[in-house]
Amino acid sequence: MNPFLLLAIAILSEVFGSSMLKVSQGFKKLFPSIGVILGMSVAFYCLSLALTSIPLGTAYAIWAGAGTALTALVGVVVYKENFNVKKGLALALIIGGVVILKLSTDGSH
Repeated sequence: MNPFLLLAIAILSEVFGSSMLKVSQGFKKLFPSIGVILGMSVAFYCLSLALTSIPLGTAYAIWAGAGTALTALVGVVVYKENFNVKKGLALALIIGGVVILKLSTDGSH
């Protein structure tokens, strides 16, 4: 399977798992807690598979950066957290960094 597809699955699974943390209420709610465990398990499994072809630093930076940006967006859209210019700029910088890292790996793996 394409390593960047595996990395994308890892990112989305991590975002799902992180989002479930909010509703698990400290692991007091069963189904959201199961969502955290499943989401994070799939995320780490797919990340480990992606690492067979993508350099560690690049894969982890993309995974962490994209996961952070997407989780912040889920917070704003789903959980109605505040959004302002500073948060928007920070997310744009994270996304820009992820894009540059992806571009830096093209043809080098």
